[in-house]
Amino acid sequence: MVVLLFVMVCGVYICSICLRQISTGSTADFLNIGVIQKPCPEPNIEPWEIPYVHYPNPKTYSRAECACNPVRYFAIMSMQRSGSGWFETLLNNHTNISSNGEIFSVKVRRSNVTTIFETLDKIYNLDWLSSASKNECTAAVGLKWMLNQGLMQHHKEIVEYFNTRGVSVIFLFRRNLLRRMISILANSYDRDAKLLNGTHKSHVHSPHEAEILASYKPVINATLLIPNLRQVEETTKKALDYFKSTRHIILYYEDVVKNRTKLLEVQEFLNVPRRELRSRQVKIHKGSSFNHIQNWDAVYKALNGTQYESYLHGDYRK
Repeated sequence: MVVLLFVMVCGVYICSICLRQISTGSTADFLNIGVIQKPCPEPNIEPWEIPYVHYPNPKTYSRAECACNPVRYFAIMSMQRSGSGWFETLLNNHTNISSNGEIFSVKVRRSNVTTIFETLDKIYNLDWLSSASKNECTAAVGLKWMLNQGLMQHHKEIVEYFNTRGVSVIFLFRRNLLRRMISILANSYDRDAKLLNGTHKSHVHSPHEAEILASYKPVINATLLIPNLRQVEETTKKALDYFKSTRHIILYYEDVVKNRTKLLEVQEFLNVPRRELRSRQVKIHKGSSFNHIQNWDAVYKALNGTQYESYLHGDYRK
């Protein structure tokens, strides 16, 4: 009888241990299921927008609470001294936009299509850390890309990349190409002259610095002036034709200066919250072109009565 009683007690004890282990295992399984990360909810967008909405997963950090915040990819396509630097500072003034500068000014990054794509992948995956990186959730990320930095050379491959990856293009050009030429020549001169206390600056943040840089008046080759203007026009037309199949918007520097609603159009294009955008940059060459060209008479004679005559009189302020 004693042996039978002992066996019964042992059996009850063993059963209780087994039940406890089963219960613990079930709870653990339930907890594991509970922490599985849920997919991001479907954004409330039009069907055509779907290819342009992304959820990057950076390798260098966790997006944490921003993981389900959709991101748009963009590229600012422009030409040197067309206002792209000023325009980019305006975009970066937005708390949710990160434009990472003229990344392909470094030749090795554009040495071939492979290095170009590797660089773009890093940018659009939010792994490119720069001063443009934001503390707030990024809603649009991109770069500034000059036409002479591999864009035209590898345009077919880049168009395919943009259309496959859902990258939108912001074209930014200048209407008055004579003003652009003044800026190019003056900037080139300052690279050697370094008028600002021995320092070269392409952009300035004070009227005093702007006045110093504007004191140099370049001499423009009047004989080659019209051929040079035509060449810039042809390059612009070619770029627009090459990238016409991409989702894009076309802007002109003068229009953005005179009409700030253009910045609202850009924010709508990138589908980011509307903000008033500001830049600390100060315009260098203000007023009439007459005040900024040393051989004005020769330039006036070359353009007067031609299709480029309007360049002589264009004026705008920023």
